[in-house]
Amino acid sequence: MELGRRGRKRRLGVEDEYWDLLREGVGPVEACRLVGIGRKTGYRWRAERGGLPPLRRADGARSERYLSLLERQRIATLRRQRVSMREIARRLGRSPSTISRELRRNTAAHDVGGYDGDLAHSRARERLERPRGGRLAAEPSLRSAVQSKMDLEWSPEQIAAWLRIEFPDRPRWHVCHETIYQALDDGARSGLSRQLTTKLRTGRPLRKRRRRAQERTPRFLTPALLIDHRPSVAEHRSRVGDWEGDLITGRGGLSAIGTLVCRRSRYIKLIHLPGRRTAEDLVVGIHNTLADLPPSVRLTLTWDQGAEMAGHDQITALGEGVFFAHAGKPWQRPTNENSNGLLRQYFPKSSDLRTYTSEDLRRVEERLNTRPRKTLKWATPQQILAASIPSH
Repeated sequence: MELGRRGRKRRLGVEDEYWDLLREGVGPVEACRLVGIGRKTGYRWRAERGGLPPLRRADGARSERYLSLLERQRIATLRRQRVSMREIARRLGRSPSTISRELRRNTAAHDVGGYDGDLAHSRARERLERPRGGRLAAEPSLRSAVQSKMDLEWSPEQIAAWLRIEFPDRPRWHVCHETIYQALDDGARSGLSRQLTTKLRTGRPLRKRRRRAQERTPRFLTPALLIDHRPSVAEHRSRVGDWEGDLITGRGGLSAIGTLVCRRSRYIKLIHLPGRRTAEDLVVGIHNTLADLPPSVRLTLTWDQGAEMAGHDQITALGEGVFFAHAGKPWQRPTNENSNGLLRQYFPKSSDLRTYTSEDLRRVEERLNTRPRKTLKWATPQQILAASIPSH
């Protein structure tokens, strides 16, 4: 199976030029022409920011965390007056360690007269702009460990947690997930291939806005039970056996795969629908998919009000019944919506899902069910499900 292709990398330099032209009063269409982008690209950039250009600091302005040129000049003046570091810190409203570190870093042995504020500021700015490779560039073994998990489609956050658990005696390996993301963005400097970005859950370089949910009327001849009638224990995720389900569709909506996910364990089961996706096909698919699970973990199923569930009254594999979310309210099935997002890494919307075999679906199931999850305190769905099945 091939993953979906990643979109073009965002050209931040071109985008900055575009916003600069708009600030100068150039029209949107003309600005697009001058920087060499399409009108739709410019429209998308404006839509993402509500039509307003991003805020920009004044030239030379920096965070208050850093010493300014004026503060460094005052330090130089007070040092010549033999004022103590603690007194300088009090007058500037800074920590004594900040003043001590500043004097140590930005005073050279050959400086005539000691600490010089203007020279110190220049050195600090030069050091700030100096390119640094980051933790992964300096630690080849760490980089190799991260890459091995990226090859398994682990997320940076999962990798960061795994490093702390697996290597508690190597604190330099305890990087945060943002460090891994930045290493992916700057592969030439970090040594981590940018091709690994195709292993991330989503291949989109930009987030897309969600459309407003469309209200739909029930499509079933047999009356259905809404989620309000579902046993209250299912809401609390306190037991294994309460499932949520849906379909993910392929190109043009002509193919589909059924998805089932347990609310408590996040265990995923996939329903093979190689031909038509009629109500009869789905009923058979659900029964076949859940057949290998004991009755103790087949309790409820919550689905949306799609026409494919017209045969809901024929589904007898669930001990406590089938229930439906309110029309146009996908957030009432949050576990399934999240899982469908994970599955899109393996089954892109642009693909024909009829080309995937039952064996392909089982491989994806195993990949996701053996992956540690933050919401499970870094246990795997397979571990949670197995622990809930009584041994004979």
